[in-house]
Amino acid sequence: MKSILKISLTTALICLLSFQATAQTSKYKCMLQMSNYVGEGAYVVVSLINAKGEYEKTLYVMGEDKKWYKTLKEWNKFHSKKQENISAKTGASVTGGDRSITTIEIEDSKINKGYKLRFETSVEDQKYYVTDIEIPLTTEGIAAKTEGKGYIRYVRLNKI
Repeated sequence: MKSILKISLTTALICLLSFQATAQTSKYKCMLQMSNYVGEGAYVVVSLINAKGEYEKTLYVMGEDKKWYKTLKEWNKFHSKKQENISAKTGASVTGGDRSITTIEIEDSKINKGYKLRFETSVEDQKYYVTDIEIPLTTEGIAAKTEGKGYIRYVRLNKI
């Protein structure tokens, strides 16, 4: 009888620990409005930046042709070292005046902990913006409409 109780308790403990190990995430609809620039489609990378200002994770890439990833210089340094599989996180590039609506997942534990979302942009034969937009991952930051500095006019996030 003691043996059955030990096995049951051990199994319950393992299940509890594995449940806690999976990070809780929330999905956000990300609406990105591009400015009315003239030129090729922009490549846009949405990255999770930690409190130290370092890249932690790629959340989404707008632009599927890998040969242009090197134009997103800072993100490409991170991506080249980490070699994340981003195939499920990519979509079409966006051109001047266009709007893109995507869904990104953010771990709930990152909110109000000093993290940011960085939108990095590059357009062929034009200026490169490391931080076209940075959105603080705070309750207020996520709820706000954030204006861009380069090719992005603004970004708005809504929790799904």
